[in-house]
Formats: sequence, C-alpha cells, structure tokens
Amino acid sequence: MNRYFPILTWAPGYDRRTLAADLIAAVIVTVMLIPQSLAYALLAGLPAEVGLYASIAPLLIYAVFGTSRTLAVGPVAVASLMTAVAVGEVAARGTPEYLGAAILLAVMSGLMLLAMGVLRLGFLANFLSHPVIAGFITAAGLLIAASQVKHILGVRAEGETLVDLIPSLAGHLPDTNPVTLVIGAVATAFLFWARKGLKAALLRAGLREGWAAPLARTGPVLAIVGTSLAAWGFDLGAQGVALVGDIPRGLPVPTLPPLDPALWQALAVPALLISIVGYVETVSVAQTLAARRRQRIDPDQELVALGASNLGAGLSGGFPVTGGFARSVVNFDAGAQTPAAGAFTAVGMALAVMFLTPALYFLPTATLAATIIVAVLGLVDLRALPRTWAYSRPDAAAMAATIALTLAVGVEAGIVAGVALSLALHLWRTSRPHVAVVGQVQGTEHFRNVERHEVVTAPHVLTIRVDESLYFPNARFLEDLIAARTAADPAVTDVILMATAVNEIDASALESLEAINARLRDAGMRLHLSEVKGPVMDRLKRSHLLDDLTGRVFLTQYDAFAALAPDLARATRDRDRCETARPWPRPAGRVGR
Repeated sequence: MNRYFPILTWAPGYDRRTLAADLIAAVIVTVMLIPQSLAYALLAGLPAEVGLYASIAPLLIYAVFGTSRTLAVGPVAVASLMTAVAVGEVAARGTPEYLGAAILLAVMSGLMLLAMGVLRLGFLANFLSHPVIAGFITAAGLLIAASQVKHILGVRAEGETLVDLIPSLAGHLPDTNPVTLVIGAVATAFLFWARKGLKAALLRAGLREGWAAPLARTGPVLAIVGTSLAAWGFDLGAQGVALVGDIPRGLPVPTLPPLDPALWQALAVPALLISIVGYVETVSVAQTLAARRRQRIDPDQELVALGASNLGAGLSGGFPVTGGFARSVVNFDAGAQTPAAGAFTAVGMALAVMFLTPALYFLPTATLAATIIVAVLGLVDLRALPRTWAYSRPDAAAMAATIALTLAVGVEAGIVAGVALSLALHLWRTSRPHVAVVGQVQGTEHFRNVERHEVVTAPHVLTIRVDESLYFPNARFLEDLIAARTAADPAVTDVILMATAVNEIDASALESLEAINARLRDAGMRLHLSEVKGPVMDRLKRSHLLDDLTGRVFLTQYDAFAALAPDLARATRDRDRCETARPWPRPAGRVGR
C-alpha cells in the first residue's frame, strides 16, 4: 500500500509545523501559478479558464500518488506547445472540437503513463539521451517564444515552425498595434528585470532571504495587475488591444473525452510523445530537488502519479500537465515539506476560479505572451551545443539535428528524430566497442592496456579486454578482431577474453563465441575466459560453450596468465622493474585505460 499510495508514508507524521510550512509554500506557488496557467492555456490555443482547471485536480491527485515531496505539477510550456501542434492537426482553434481533442490528449497521456507505471517501464525514458533532450527543449523554447511575438505585436500570424512563423510575422509587421506593442514590450522588459533585479530590490527593502527568493518569482503577478489596471483605466480594448475577456466562474465539472475512434487513433502518437517528454522533465526535476534534501523518488511510481494527474486533468476539463521546473523550485525554496503543499495550492486555485476570474477581464493577452516568452527563454541554452561538440561530436551532431528539425519541421518530428538519433548513436557506439590488448603491470597482479602502460606480455598469449557487453551489433566485430589479431602473430597459441566489463552476452554473441572457439581449435589455438561476472556465467552454464571450450575459465586475469606463462607472471609480480612490453598493432577500437 505504501508503494502505490506514498501519501501513507508521510501523512501519519503530519504536524502543525509541517502544516505551516506547506501553507506558506502553497500561497506563494498559487500566486505564481495563476498567471502561468492562463499563459500556458493561451499557448495551447485554449480558453484561459482551461489552464486554471488543469491546475486543480492534478495537484490533488499527485499529493496522493507522488513520491516527490516538493514537485508541483501543472501546465508547462513544452507540453502546451505540443498540445497546440497535435490538436491543431485535427480541429480548428476556438471550436468545441478543439477543446475536446485537448481533453482527450490529456486522458490518453494519463492512460499511457499509468500503463507504463504498472508495467514498470520507466526505463524507456532513458532512450532519450541528455544532448537530444537539451536540444529539443532549446528548440522548443525558441519556437514558443517566436509563436508569442504575434501577441506582442497585436497581429495575426500563422505557422507551427520557424520556417512558417518568420515570413508570416514579417508580412504582418505593417499591421502592428502600437498600444499593444508598448504593453507587450514594457511587460517583457519588466519580467526580464524581475528575474534578476526584483530579489535584490526586496532584499534592499529589508526582506529576509527566505522570503525574497520565492517572492521574486511573483513578477508575472505584478505585470498582470499593472497592465490590467492600465487596460481598464485607459479603455485599451477600444484601441484594439486584445483582452482576455470573460472567464467563466466556478469549479470545473467532470468531463468525458470524445469517444471517436478515428480521433483516438490520430492523437495516439502525439499523446505518447507528450507522455515521454513530460515524464523525462518530471523525473529530472523531482530527482534534482529530492537530492538537495537527501530524499529519493521512485521513477516507476512517478509514472503512476503523473498518469493519474493527467487523467484527472482531462476528466476535469484540462489539458496535459507535467512537473514544472520553475514552480517546483519556488515550492522547494518556499519551504514545502510534503505533497500536501500541492493540495493546498489546488485549493487556492479553486478559490481563484470561483472568485478572481472577473478581475482578469481586462488582462491584455500581450502580458500573457510576455510571461511565456520570458519563461521559455530561460530554457534556451545555445551554449550547450559548442560544449557538447568539444566533448563528443556525435552527441553534438544529434543535438544539432534535433534543434534543426524541431525548428524547421515541428516538435513531433524533432522529438521522433531525437529518439531515433539516440538509439542510432547507442547502436553505433556499441557496435564497435573499445578493445584493448592487455599485459601485466610490474610488481602487481593487475593488467592494463599495452598502449598506455609499461606492461609485460607473453609471446604465445594474447589477452583481449572488451569494454562493452557482447550483443548482436558487436558480435561479428569481435569475431573479425580476434581473427585479425591471431593471423597477425603466428606465435600465439592461447587467447584470453578478459570479460571484466561484459555485463551481458546475448544469443548472437554466444554464437560468435562458439564460432571463435571452433576457429581457434581448428587453427591449433585455445580460447580462455577470465573475470566472467556471476550473472553472465550463470547464463553460459545453460549453453554448450563451456562444454566445448578449448581452454579454461579463470576467476582472475592473473590466474589465467599464471597458468599459461607461470614463470613470467610470478617474475613480473615480484619484480620492482620490468622491461617494456613488446609492441602490438594498434587496437581497432577506441583507446582506453
């Protein structure tokens, strides 16, 4: 019960002190979440109240199922953009069908995440490498910011990619509304200043560090209040400034998604992509914050919690949600101790929906656009590309390709390409693993690469260390490598495969080892294994390889060398100085230790 309902682990010890800390954090996060929810609903192409709805039920549900003490779930920029792109393919904005498709997307995402959680498939998110995720988030941030420029200018521009957006914006520049531009520019400038200067201003005013840091995140609220008063006082709506307008009051009512099979089929892939991206972001944020307090999360249970939260979002009239980095950090900094802080935030959002929506009538959409632009540009990290290039060019190429495809083709193409590139890079790297010929280090029983260390080797013994698990992409590579090495040195009579780094041998690699053993036997040589790990040995015992092995299986590499070259092995171990190893041809793989 504790595993599937983590609330049972912290609720019994809940006390007044924890309650006070959670309530304070909830108030601060609620103030921050109101403008965020409105802005991300705008980004998703949905009515403003839908963003508020998506910030109530998910928070309550996560408090029951989530394992992170400080994660705050709700609408986020990337998921909102992916929602707009996916739903825009099946319905027109502003129609009931568009809202129904967004609700269905949340429900489908929730069901997929729940299924993955029950089956404990959290490892699937690992197929997205960090460079690919970083590239996708950077590109999505640029795309989101560009998509909001039309609201700053007060023009109508269409397009889901930069290739379409930029010409459309350029063509509508003559239609710019000057008043809207002023409001958008001022709001944007203020929000950028608030990210850096508001905290310092609060500290100079005498506020304590513990209060100044979270309150500095409430800059969007000040922007909303200021621009709304300006729009009301100067009747800016009559001057062409787009306003949020009427927002229905009252709590969301239970809503069923459309049951059209064709619509479910059309949204299946986008729902899966949103689920994976949302889960990766959620787990990254949750693990980062948990580590700061020496706590831990359960990644598989987070799948269940996020799935249930999305299901709750959809059934309450919302759209896909995930763990938000900014609001989670604010929740953490404000002193939240348990997920109850999220539940209290949900109560605050419910009160806002019931009583504060009339005050948002005069809110300019340019202010919400400014909120989105400032938020997402914080996700953009173009400097990561040269850093990654300096360390790993294949990873940098994958990152660059993900960025380019996301910007030029779209978010779905970018993330699909990112998954494909991550898998392709993994297969490419493991298909040609690093391989080293090793020898004995003087005065020890250790064995190291002959190209990096002064070691001793026996003329008739060839020891090869493969620094990778053996499976179908690299099985043939090992066959060719051993054949080339033994053919290059007729003096070799014994080949030792040092399996220190081999964690797995699949059926294809097993057949290759059997073929290597047979070829060496036919050539008058023997194959030996050393330092085979227990789980690998357990599986080998269920095969015929050990019965047909021409050599032996040794516990350590020193045991193998001592059995095949006893005098040399003992002399090297006891010697203070040794001769330089005789040269071998450079290994075909990458050089390692």
